[in-house]
Amino acid sequence: MNILALGSHPDDIEYGCSGTLAKFSQQGHAVYIMIMTGGEFGGDATVRAAEQLQSNQFFGVREMFWGGYTDTQIPLDKGLIDKIEAVLRQVQPTLTFVHFPEDTHQDHRVTASATTSATRYIKNVLFYEGPTTQNFNPTVFVDIRTTLEIKLAALRAHASQVAKTNIEGLTIVESASSCATFRGIQGRVKYAEAFVPLRMFIDLT
Repeated sequence: MNILALGSHPDDIEYGCSGTLAKFSQQGHAVYIMIMTGGEFGGDATVRAAEQLQSNQFFGVREMFWGGYTDTQIPLDKGLIDKIEAVLRQVQPTLTFVHFPEDTHQDHRVTASATTSATRYIKNVLFYEGPTTQNFNPTVFVDIRTTLEIKLAALRAHASQVAKTNIEGLTIVESASSCATFRGIQGRVKYAEAFVPLRMFIDLT
């Protein structure tokens, strides 16, 4: 299968679904990612791009696409939808992951909204959560007991961002680990990533 994950900034995908992506990659499926901005509002864009390339190696990214937008200024317009549709045509994903629409970060909301439009004819679209997600009530869970350490290593690769949680004494790695524990408890496993489906097909053929 071809798997596509979209995120607004470097490290968004790692937090939301990299444990799941790592499992797909380990099983021989092709993982692609699209990142809309360089994350320059949160640090040096050149540094963050290099960190993203390093992180990709942990969860088996085959190819990465950059959106080319300015951090905090992604416009919700036809141009954004067209860019996402172009990547969808190239990747032909069986499964697509993107931010949950309810989020306090405007870039996340815009990326989710544009992806919802771009994937209107695409099967299997799942929303993932991040530190700024709100009102997230997942119904799909993936056991990431075997890939949690890969997820955390991928997050650590974003060294310039690890401590930038706006919560004193809490790193993004600790946050992700706690989230995996909580979602695991909900899903009745030790560690999990959780998702809300926009659309999900069960193939009975």
